Amino acid sequence: MAAVGSTVLTLADWAKRLDPNGKTAVVAELLNQTNAILDDALFKEGNLPTGERVTLRTGLPSVYFRLLNQGVPSSKSRTAQVDEQCAILEARSEIDVDIVKLNGNTSEFRMSEAEPFIEAMNQTMATTMFYGTSANPEEFVGLSARYAATTDGNGQNIILGGGAGADNTSVWLVGWGQNAIYGAFPKGSRAGLLHEDLGIADAFDASNNRFRAYMDRWQWKAGLVVKDWRFGVRIPNVDVSDSIALANSQAVGAATFLPKLMARSIDRLPNLGTVKPVFYCNRTILSNLRVMAMEKTINVLNIENGLTQFGAETQTGLTFLGIPVRPVDALLNTEALVA
Repeated sequence: MAAVGSTVLTLADWAKRLDPNGKTAVVAELLNQTNAILDDALFKEGNLPTGERVTLRTGLPSVYFRLLNQGVPSSKSRTAQVDEQCAILEARSEIDVDIVKLNGNTSEFRMSEAEPFIEAMNQTMATTMFYGTSANPEEFVGLSARYAATTDGNGQNIILGGGAGADNTSVWLVGWGQNAIYGAFPKGSRAGLLHEDLGIADAFDASNNRFRAYMDRWQWKAGLVVKDWRFGVRIPNVDVSDSIALANSQAVGAATFLPKLMARSIDRLPNLGTVKPVFYCNRTILSNLRVMAMEKTINVLNIENGLTQFGAETQTGLTFLGIPVRPVDALLNTEALVA
């Protein structure tokens, strides 16, 4: 059993949360991330208790030209079914009743503990959306495992960024839609992060002795469904250090100049009008894109004109050719090279 202080709040934890007036301090959430994919992803209730079963067209019927008085053979299309599994993300909190009572505002203190749990759930879910793998059966399969090699069946939607070092990341273009890429939650369950106040019950210390504690439980059931892989495009092997240099030098002739790759990725999507397309990148790449936009019009006195040449500025990023470019802190700068 874990020692007190690793899974439950101690008096030392309590002291760190008090302001000079003895009230619950407003904690600076330095570990919080921005993961816009959680705001953008479209979710629907699955058709299975464990997730979503999708039916895919795998072959078209045969058609024929015919002559008068001549028949044609019958034919049919071919389909296949794929089950996309949802995962159960869960966490629990136990706070000694007497620690909570020290504050005199039980609700405020419990909320101060709930916020980091919610943030941790958000970060884990965002990371799994990109890096979940079947090697961890408790997770659902993320985008990176589905767009993993140019030699795969969906390899045409992988546009290599040219990096060869160890500091690589990916830029993604995702078309969200019910017939494209979407999130799912199990049939009969509720969407999103659920919180259950379990009230006061017995908790156990490292010696298996009981103490009374406020208990909370958080749960999030979700999965990722790629019904039509053509609506996802990955630009992997984006060398972060090279990207910074390109942003500063504006070597637009380079084949790996990121705006060129992003422009090419748009045409990989079959139909922009049927989905909600969004670019995703980490904060470093987003900053580089912003610098590229500004540097390309270095002689323009009004910097805003330079920043908006790729598209309109938004509160959470840029737009590129009308498509939002959104920050996802869960995207790593240490991805393995994609071949």
